[in-house]
Amino acid sequence: MNQHHESTGPADEQQITLRGPAELADALPYLMGFHPNDSVVMVALHGGRGRFGGRLRLGIPQSPQEWPPVAEQLAECLIKGSERRGERPDAIVIFLCQDPAEGESGSQIMERLKPLAQRLRTACGALDVPVLEALCISAGRYWSYCCPDERCCPAEGNQLALPGTSVMAAAAAYAGIQVRGTLREMEARLAPLNTTVAAEQQRALDSAGAELVPKILDEVGRKDVARETLGLARRLMKRLRDAPVTVPSASDINDDRLISHDEAAAVILGLQDRETRDKAAEWMEGPEADSALRLWRALSRRCVAPYEEHAAAPLTLAGWVSWSTGDEPGARVALGLALRVDPGYTFAQLLHEACNQGLDPETLRRCLRGERSARTGRRGHRTVRSTRSRTARPTATRRRKTPSGSARPETATTRRRSGQASPSRRGSRSGR
Repeated sequence: MNQHHESTGPADEQQITLRGPAELADALPYLMGFHPNDSVVMVALHGGRGRFGGRLRLGIPQSPQEWPPVAEQLAECLIKGSERRGERPDAIVIFLCQDPAEGESGSQIMERLKPLAQRLRTACGALDVPVLEALCISAGRYWSYCCPDERCCPAEGNQLALPGTSVMAAAAAYAGIQVRGTLREMEARLAPLNTTVAAEQQRALDSAGAELVPKILDEVGRKDVARETLGLARRLMKRLRDAPVTVPSASDINDDRLISHDEAAAVILGLQDRETRDKAAEWMEGPEADSALRLWRALSRRCVAPYEEHAAAPLTLAGWVSWSTGDEPGARVALGLALRVDPGYTFAQLLHEACNQGLDPETLRRCLRGERSARTGRRGHRTVRSTRSRTARPTATRRRKTPSGSARPETATTRRRSGQASPSRRGSRSGR
């Protein structure tokens, strides 16, 4: 078996030594906060002791023809993103996770994904960063693409450790780190409704589009729609906040019942305006954050066919609030879904890159606090009431540009859909 560097946290935190592919495979859910399904995961290692750094996740492309460009972009995203943070990776660990289809074995998955693993290793090597280990995880077993010794890495793979029995599991429990289930389960909380109410929600969206789109295209009407959208969103947040919170699944069902189809449609359509969405993004901390997150999740579930692309706005807001409140796994899932439904959604691109790079969301929070203070007549970034009036600023000025080497792997193989349905059917999209 190959010898692996130990992976540790910062010097002032608890340090865990991981040796070999077995412990690396067991550590993956704790690194991500969930069990990734059907995913490529790449993790940067820094220093001689292999400290974990930035990480990227991407759904495994179905077509092998997509693997070469995807591998190159993933390698560039992780390495260049780490460099922008001032730490070029010294090595990279790769995980390929996929559950077998009916009649398929884990060994077959490993063999089928071997060319992808090799592409990823080559792409990293071309940028002078070696791949320390590449693992395939499937059907409760793991395989190493880097170890040729069948005595420790047999063709049939090795069994994963029982949940909660490893050194990483013990350390995570001590640190209060939780694994929230599978990626598939987390995405299901944000997926469009597929029950009988989906048809009713579609009709509500059709009606809202016919009524609101002409107003949004008019300058005066656009301001009216923005004001009505934000006012309705606040009322829905209060309604959710006053409702008791139970387990996540029951809470989601209850939240869906508390929001009518017409209310959901009105806010979804209104959030397609960039300025309105940016103002809604100000509800990212304090008592507003929890109810805002519940609202954005509920609205994401209401973006039923053929309005799936409209979910980019509430999904991005859900990702932003999750990241702002310290829930990085939830943020990555929501932002990844936003880019899946609309790969060109700039706000999601920027947030996804920043979250993957481990940046501090406080910089953006300060910016949004300043916008809110200026608009409401307050001075500075402190929420201190002012007795002097001040002219409100009508728009939120964007201060960030998309950096080169953007860390948004969900866009690697997807192209922006060029056609747009009629406004009465799909609504208005007036900004990203």
